[in-house]
Amino acid sequence: MKKTIKILSVVLALVMVVGCLAACGGKEEKTTLVMATNAAFPPYEYVEGGEFVGIDVEIATAIAEKLGMELEIKDVDFGAIIGGVQSGKFDMGMAGMTVTDERLESVNFSTSYATGIQSVIVLADSEYVSFEDFYTGFDAEGNPTGVKEGIKIGVQQDTTGDIYSSDVPAKWGFGEDNVIRYKTGADAVQALKSGKVTAVIIDNEPAKSFVAANDGLKILDGEYANEDYAICVAKENTELLDSINKALAELQADGTIDKIIAKYIPAE
Repeated sequence: MKKTIKILSVVLALVMVVGCLAACGGKEEKTTLVMATNAAFPPYEYVEGGEFVGIDVEIATAIAEKLGMELEIKDVDFGAIIGGVQSGKFDMGMAGMTVTDERLESVNFSTSYATGIQSVIVLADSEYVSFEDFYTGFDAEGNPTGVKEGIKIGVQQDTTGDIYSSDVPAKWGFGEDNVIRYKTGADAVQALKSGKVTAVIIDNEPAKSFVAANDGLKILDGEYANEDYAICVAKENTELLDSINKALAELQADGTIDKIIAKYIPAE
């Protein structure tokens, strides 16, 4: 009888230990990689036939496969991506996002996977030839001294186009008062078509897509800015960041990323 009681005690103890591990210290293996994006940024992310498509979508899918996970995409406002990643609501943010000092205060970034150019869209019959024409003059070092009266720049809020153009003229911005923010790039383009803004500053590839889809628009000569795209991850999630960087390195080495980009941006 004592032996039976002893055995039962051991079994009960083991059950309690297993239960404690499951409830207190055990962690289920994560099988889903949640990506936050703003799917209004062709050719990087957009919706076609009810499905998410684009460069970022395909690269993220390839990363998830490398990690043995399923990709889940959450379409949110661009300005909500970093906060959501920071809070743990999303595992990563991927939306043609550029690394900036301000963003690095909140999240970490992966190695770059693509290069972006900020371009300027105007009406086809615009008097302006380049974005330099928006300024009144330049100092001895070649920096703008002021913005011409009536210049209004449309941007997608919280993007680098917003950040750069909102700066002072001496830093090649146009000043806060001359920048109008919109929820999406498409909204900014519609504002341009209706005469509410003089120009729209946005990444070059989306700019080309918007011009192709809307008659009466053109892209001005010259690059407003040049930047690298990367994936944002919560600062404390260093394990995921390392895994993403490893996956990106492999996808770059085997040519997968180049093939995906070429699919959406054919060589000219």
